[in-house]
Amino acid sequence: MKYLALFFLCFSFQSLNAETILEKVKKRGSLNCGTTMGVAGFSSANSKGEWSGIEVDVCRAVAAAVFGDAKKVKFIPLSGQQRFTALQSGEIDILSRVTTWTLTRDTSLGLNFGPTTFYDGQGFMVRKKDKVSKIRDLNGATICTQQGTTSELNLADYFRANRIKMKPAVFESNDEVTQAFFKGRCDAFTNDRSGLMAERSKTKNPDDYVILKETISKEPLGPAVVHGDDQWFDIVKWSVFAMISAEEFGITSKNVDKILKSTKVPNIKRLLGKTKGNGASLGLKEEWAYDIIKQVGNYGEVFERNIGQGSPLKLERGLNDLWTKGGLMYAPPIR
Repeated sequence: MKYLALFFLCFSFQSLNAETILEKVKKRGSLNCGTTMGVAGFSSANSKGEWSGIEVDVCRAVAAAVFGDAKKVKFIPLSGQQRFTALQSGEIDILSRVTTWTLTRDTSLGLNFGPTTFYDGQGFMVRKKDKVSKIRDLNGATICTQQGTTSELNLADYFRANRIKMKPAVFESNDEVTQAFFKGRCDAFTNDRSGLMAERSKTKNPDDYVILKETISKEPLGPAVVHGDDQWFDIVKWSVFAMISAEEFGITSKNVDKILKSTKVPNIKRLLGKTKGNGASLGLKEEWAYDIIKQVGNYGEVFERNIGQGSPLKLERGLNDLWTKGGLMYAPPIR
């Protein structure tokens, strides 16, 4: 019993003196953000190495909250196989990479998921000339999917449950999957519907491809961090909630300064740091949410420029609209 007590005493001492993720990030001077190897509208880099996408902006929001500078982010592209190990090992501070929140990832993999930033579902893309109109038409087909993803698991579950035969063609990266499909190595390509739309938008003739109407899963996508550091988890959560709250209040990157000077609304004063306390409770300066809104924008701005009507994808808000407009986007009170 004496040795057991000594073990717990040592463990508690180490835990109390362990460096937090916030301390590590500040000491490093930048946020390490795990991203995809390239999914248009979500996280991808151009020829100059400049990153953009809705999930890229989530990391920029966290950097703005921590440093007051949304540019202090290092983007680290990861495959579906690499992403969880990179987060667990501390190579990255946050994973923002079209990652679906599931029970096993939330528990046995030791991850904490932040708020859902995009509600999605798995679908199938086929060639128009093949005249496939529903999933059952894919009986006996070869279907391309990515290794280590929920898409791979859902594909097997759905076809087995519905007694439809198929041959999976599994590849490590999303690029390999898309190239295989467009080169005719498989009859269909399965992924989140947003991902399928992104890949179709990059082709010379998008009308040559059809995304079937059926959706076989729920895919809530959002940022993830490791278990064990509640402060860091809180910072990531509330960085996302700040963007959603800003849209609820009609605060944008363009009008935030004007509203900051003139507002008398208690909730807005708390959000923008005029009323003190929320920043201190997170271990951040009081203007943390102002910096996010000013430098990155509210959730609606982020959505529109990356995947909405102002982007090549032109996705409708749908479930990703505010709760006041029939969507699922909802932020708890910032008070």
